Parts: sequence; C-alpha cells; structure tokens
Amino acid sequence: MTETESIAYDVVVLGAGPVGENVADRTRAAGLSTAVVESELVGGECSYWACMPSKALLRPVIARADARRTPGLKDAVQGPLDTAAVLAHRDYYTSHWKDDGQVQWLDSIGADVHRGHGRLSGPRTVTVTGPDGARTVLTARHAVAVCTGTRAVLPDLPGLADVRPWTSREATSAKAAPGRLIVVGGGVVATEMATAWQALGSQVTLLVRGKGLLNRMEPFAGELVAEALGEAGVDVRTGTSVESVGRENGTVVAVTDTGDRIEADEILFATGRAPRTDDIGLDTVGLEPGSWLDVDDSLRVTGNEWLYGVGDVNHRALLTHQGKYQARIAGAAIAARASGTAQLDAEPWGAHTATADHGAVPQVVFTDPEAASVGLSLAEAEQAGHRVRAVDYDLASVSGAGLYADGYRGRARMVVDLEREILLGVTFVGPGVGELIHSATVAVAGQVPISRLWHAVPSYPTISEVWLRLLEAYRDN
Repeated sequence: MTETESIAYDVVVLGAGPVGENVADRTRAAGLSTAVVESELVGGECSYWACMPSKALLRPVIARADARRTPGLKDAVQGPLDTAAVLAHRDYYTSHWKDDGQVQWLDSIGADVHRGHGRLSGPRTVTVTGPDGARTVLTARHAVAVCTGTRAVLPDLPGLADVRPWTSREATSAKAAPGRLIVVGGGVVATEMATAWQALGSQVTLLVRGKGLLNRMEPFAGELVAEALGEAGVDVRTGTSVESVGRENGTVVAVTDTGDRIEADEILFATGRAPRTDDIGLDTVGLEPGSWLDVDDSLRVTGNEWLYGVGDVNHRALLTHQGKYQARIAGAAIAARASGTAQLDAEPWGAHTATADHGAVPQVVFTDPEAASVGLSLAEAEQAGHRVRAVDYDLASVSGAGLYADGYRGRARMVVDLEREILLGVTFVGPGVGELIHSATVAVAGQVPISRLWHAVPSYPTISEVWLRLLEAYRDN
C-alpha cells in the first residue's frame, strides 16, 4: 500500500529543466515557497541530451574547421579529430549524466525537489508518484507552472520499431561514432548532428524530404550549409522521403520513395517535436492531454488564473534561451499576482510580458558555417503584410572576414520595414556569425531606427563591419 503525503506551497513547478529552474529561481527570489517536480534528471533535456552535449560535440569540429582556414596553422590540423577526447569532453559537460550539481543549486535557493512523475489532479494540485510508488500531493496557493518541454516525434514507418532508431537523445549521448549514419530531417538537429558525426568519423547520409535545409530561415542559409556539408563528405539528398526501414543482420536498411536502398549502422530521425503533456493530467483541469498549451504574454494558460505553460510546451519558440526568457517573465508575473498589486502592462521594462516571442526570437545553428537569425525572414515579413525590402551583402567582402579565415564564405541580410525604417529581421551565415546575432537582436527588439544605426560604429577590422556595409547598401539603392 502506497503512502500519501500532502504539502502546500505557493508555487509548484512541473519539470526541472532550465525553464523550470528559472521559474523557481524567480519565485523563490520573490519569497514564494516553491516545489519543483522532476521524473528524470534535474537540468532537463538541454543539460543532458540537447544544447550542452551537442555544442560540446560541435565545438572541436568548428575549431578545427576554422584552424584549417588559418594561414600558419592549417597544415598542423589536417589529421582526424580525437573522437574519444571529444566524447570525453561531451561527457564532462553533461556531468556524466548525473544531476547532483543541479539539485544542489535548487537546494541553495530554497526550492524543494520532488522526484517522481507529476500529474495535475485538479485545480492547483499536483500528485507526484515517486520511484517507490509513494504519492505526494502538492497544492499550490498561487500557481502551477508546466515546464515539461518536448519529446522527439518518430514517423509511422513500417519496420521502425525493430530498427531501434536514434532520436536527438541517442545522437548526443552515443558512446562511439557509427561507421555509417543516416540522418532523416533538414532542420537544426539534423544539420548539427550531420556536421558533428561526419567530422567524428561517421559516413553520414542526410535525407531531406523538402527542397532544402533550415527552411525556417532565409533560403540562402540552407543552401550554404548544404554546400558545406557536401564538401565535408556528407551525402545530402533533398526531395527524398523514407518509405520503410529495417535491420538486416544488424545493418539498418532504409528504402526511399525512389526505391533506393541505403545501408547504415544507425539511423537518426530528427523529424519534429511534440509537447510532453500527454500524461500530466491536463484532462483533470479541462485541457486536452498531449496538446500544446495556449498562453497569454505572461505565460498564463488561456482561460486560467493559476496555470502557466512555460517554454517549449506553449510552442512559441522551441529554444532553450527563449524558454528561459519566458521563465523569467512567468516567475515575475506569478510573484506580482501573488502580491495582489500587479498591473502587468504598467510594470517597468515590460518585465511581465513576453514581447520578444512575437518578433525578436534569435537562433544560432552551430554548423560549419554557422547560421544565425533573429526576427522575420523576408517571406515571413511579406506574408505578414509589411512593406519591406531585403538588403543583402556578401560577408566575404568585409575586411574582417578575410582576416578571420582564408576563403571566408558567407552572406548577410537585413529585412527593412519601409514604413518605419526599422529592422524586422536579420540573418547571417558564415564562420563565427553566432557572436554577431545579439547585435541584430538588440536592433530588432529595440526597433532601432536605421537613422540611429548609422551611429552604432562597428569596430575595424571585424566581421561586424557588415553592419556598415548593409546600411550603405540600403542607402545607395
């Protein structure tokens, strides 16, 4: 017979990834008692199977690529990467898949961690079933924040169950490089993992159903990344669908819609994400299990006074940094409402409304070359009814680019709202551009007039001089 304990808190956070941790940090800072519920590792997907391990795998790959483009160094780095050392580096950054440090941090801010599967069991109530079967009922005086993130979606394909396919989790935690790897998908996970494992010793075949890669960015981003992947040895096949998969004597066999049979040791499906809301008790509060949570700009679930959906579960922007931003907003909003004095629209800095979600979301794809964007693409801006103009510039023509790397290739675009003469979006593709995107984010989020951007002088000689060249191109044409 299981034991049941009841504990009351001001706030209950369901999910202890970066989003849940940040909600808890803000509510505890406001003096609200807070419980955090986690069924896996405290630190969540980003810490153990996404951002941190993927970037730990990719950093040596990008560093070697940059070195090979640097005079005086290129001849010294022509050999293969030390795959074992790279994987050990990855393991260090995942804390060897142990969460002691993350738990200690939550303890240090005074949040209580409850291990087990948490489910809503009615308004302001979460029931946690622990590993030993014991149940703890947590009641929230003010708010429950759902921060459970997303899971990988696998297609319904004949033979898939027998293949034991990789998802992003297996791709970032694998203990060795497979000799041959099929990657299915054309988005961020697919391109980053193709980049990493090709460099770490796998022969990668990338199968993309659509016409190109990274289709949520400007078209040239996917084109430049696809070109570079091909040069690195990846077999990139666009307009290709997988019809069936199977294992024959341990070998994966994928059959495409053209009848091609592709053999590999492993197959990774990077074909989308779904919210982890299917078994968290949404039905007990009138919501549909497995659905995305519709929220307002304070991250409160629509039609609800106490339930918040923060991070990936609301489908606004499936990015860790954006989820952490939302968590800061939600934590501040919960605290303000708990105080009974909240006028959210009047708060300084817009601290209680997630306005960046609507048009200033930055993203970096850590391929070689990197692709970075913020705001709207040209097509998105036109579809939204804006009168716009795209201004492009060849990054290789910027003086700092040639100093950064021999044979530098890249491209920049800014999308200008012609009515207000502000930027609606910016995209950079090229080595090292991930460090440029925050300047663009400030310009887009701040709606900085182009007349003022003229006076934001880029340092010489750096790649950021592209800002001057883009502004000159806008003025002269």
